[in-house]
Amino acid sequence: MDGRGKGFLPLVVGPTASGKSALAVALARELNGEIVSCDSMQVYRGMPVATAQPTPAERQGVSHHLIGFLDPSETYSVARFCGDALAAIAGVRTRGRLPLIVGGTGLYADALADGLRFAGPRGDPDLRRTLADRAEREGNEAMLRELASVDPVTAARLHPHDRKRVLRALELWYGSGVRLSEAERAFKPDQPPFDPLWIGVTFADRAALYDRIDRRVDAMVAAGLTEEARAAFERPDAATAAQAIGHKELFPYFEGRASLEECLARLKQQTRRYAKRQLTWFRRREEIHWLYADREEDLVGAALTLIRERRKVR
Repeated sequence: MDGRGKGFLPLVVGPTASGKSALAVALARELNGEIVSCDSMQVYRGMPVATAQPTPAERQGVSHHLIGFLDPSETYSVARFCGDALAAIAGVRTRGRLPLIVGGTGLYADALADGLRFAGPRGDPDLRRTLADRAEREGNEAMLRELASVDPVTAARLHPHDRKRVLRALELWYGSGVRLSEAERAFKPDQPPFDPLWIGVTFADRAALYDRIDRRVDAMVAAGLTEEARAAFERPDAATAAQAIGHKELFPYFEGRASLEECLARLKQQTRRYAKRQLTWFRRREEIHWLYADREEDLVGAALTLIRERRKVR
């Protein structure tokens, strides 16, 4: 803690397949740390391949939190993540260790570091079902256009495929007359609870990142992705988790509508697009210190320098 009572909090963020997890493990081993995952899909059990959950060997004995603890039938939200992450951070600190936030879900990382408070109106299950039924009939694009008419700020940062968050924002508006963009501003404290150090990991050469993504998908298939995705396909109660990139792209293969090769090509394309969206999100934060995996000879050393320099001036 510093004189203002804020806890130092390193965050390692960036696009998928950039090497965040390996860097974080190396940092945790050097700094007596533990890792708190910041990934909206790694929370689920039974889908370690699609969500790229670090294996026991990759964790190298470093404790990881918020990975594989939730049943795929359950939904997860940014508000719940913040509560879970705060509890995990407190536990890490009571053990005298350094918490490191690691992941690629930008909304979750922002909300945690900025101390957003989620004390808004309670959800309305009936309204939620009505909106979900409409989305099935009218499509994602129509629902996003409807959101844009009442909350253009929120709509501008959401993708049509992000149905869950589009519907949640509409539910808030129709249920309470409050825009999500206004609610987030209203619940943002004047003094954030942490002293964050943002470390971004990516590739200077975008083609190199995309090649790494393609090779990762091939490795995921070798590790059992097809079988894992089939299990998700056969679980109709796991609709939220089934939306993970790596599962839904294979569903046409199980339905006999496309070949496995076609589905895997689609998966690689969708993963590259996701990485691009992640980069766009994180580039908005000017305070991120970017490290480039294809430029830095010693990525771990560069990150350690950033952390140690920040600790010196606190």
